[in-house]
Amino acid sequence: MNCNVFMKLIGTLRMSDSKHHVVGVEFLKQNGLDVDELIKELVINASVEFVAYYYFTNLRSFCTGLEGEGIKGVIEDARLEDLSHFESCIDRIFQLGGEFPKDIVDFCQKAGADFLQSDRSTTLHEILEKCLKAEQGAIINWNKICKMTHGKDPMTYEIAADILAEEIEHESWFLELLDGRPSGHMRRKYSGERPHTGKHSRALGNL
Repeated sequence: MNCNVFMKLIGTLRMSDSKHHVVGVEFLKQNGLDVDELIKELVINASVEFVAYYYFTNLRSFCTGLEGEGIKGVIEDARLEDLSHFESCIDRIFQLGGEFPKDIVDFCQKAGADFLQSDRSTTLHEILEKCLKAEQGAIINWNKICKMTHGKDPMTYEIAADILAEEIEHESWFLELLDGRPSGHMRRKYSGERPHTGKHSRALGNL
C-alpha cells in the first residue's frame, strides 16, 4: 500500500469517534436481558470454577491410603471438569463486553471458597463434605444463569445448562460416597472427558 494512502487511512480512522454496534449484545437487551448483570454473574462463576479446580487439586493430594485412592479418582474427574467450566465461559464473557479483573487476587476472592482450604489433618470424610458443598454451590450459581438467560440469550443458556448438567453429576458422585445414595455413576472414559462441556472448552483438547 502506498505510504500516503496508508497514512490517510490511519487519519480517517482516528477522526472517527463512533463505535460499531454490537448486534450480538443489542438483541439480548431487546430480549429484556440485563447484560451487565449477566457479565457480573459469569465472572463470579468463572472465579468459582477456577478456584474449585485449584482447591480440588490440593484436596486430592490428601486422599491417602487404600480408601483414599478410590476417592482420589472421583475428585480428579470433578477437578478437571471444573477447569472445563472455567474455560467454557471465557469467550462468552468477552463477547458480551466483559473482562476479568486484572489482579488475580481480586478474581479469586470473588469465589468465596475459603471453606475448601485443607491440610494433612483433614479427614477423608471432611474432604468429601467440602467437595459436596462446592458442587452444590455451583449448581445454585449455574441454575441462576439458566434462569437469567432462558428465552433471552440462547448461547449463554446452552453453556450454563451444559455446565449445570455436569455439576449435578458431580453432586451425585459425592452424595453416593457420603450417604450410599446410588447415583448410577459410571466412571468417565478418561479424566477430563467433560461429556457436556467439551464443545465449549475446546482449548483444553483431550486432557
